[in-house]
Amino acid sequence: MKILTGVVGRILLAVPFLVLGAMHLMGAQNMSGMIPKFFPGSAVMYIYITGVIQVIVGISIITKKMAQIMCFIQAILLIIYIATLHIPGLMNPEMMMMAMSGLLKDTGLLGGLLVFIGTLEKPESI
Repeated sequence: MKILTGVVGRILLAVPFLVLGAMHLMGAQNMSGMIPKFFPGSAVMYIYITGVIQVIVGISIITKKMAQIMCFIQAILLIIYIATLHIPGLMNPEMMMMAMSGLLKDTGLLGGLLVFIGTLEKPESI
């Protein structure tokens, strides 16, 4: 049971971040239109940064190296996605279904990250 809930569970939590991160890195131009206009700077830059973070998060979940901090950073990003992309998208009838799907996906991933963080050993004091 430990293999299923430990190793397999970690891999299943990591896969979406690895795949989504790769999609961000390979399709930054196409995804840049999703970045709200009020974000300063280049939209493509945000896509690349979040893609790199997602890949690192996936790797850190699998290896359990720096997992707490990386999962916490990703949790903050998911909250930002929910607040700036999905909730405003719910107000647009043309985007409502896609926004709801993204909202539920990111809420589920956020919950998974928080549970995973809670299962990790406490970091040693410095």
